[in-house]
Amino acid sequence: MKGNIEDRACRMALYIIENRATVRACARKFGISKSTVHKDLSERLPAFNRTLYLQVKQVLEENKAERHIRGGIATRKKYKGE
Repeated sequence: MKGNIEDRACRMALYIIENRATVRACARKFGISKSTVHKDLSERLPAFNRTLYLQVKQVLEENKAERHIRGGIATRKKYKGE
């Protein structure tokens, strides 16, 4: 998924905002690495679209606050065989 970085960053930001998605889910959807998603959203996006950056930052902060819960659920599923 190469091409215009600004366009890619905007599309990823909209995907995360609309779906309340994680960086990992976004990377899977767009076929790129988590590092690229994070770099595009945290470093490149604020340079050209500050309002979109602030919206996506809010979703990413929520995901960060909830990740310990998701990890516990995943571990429980793993050992219960779900």
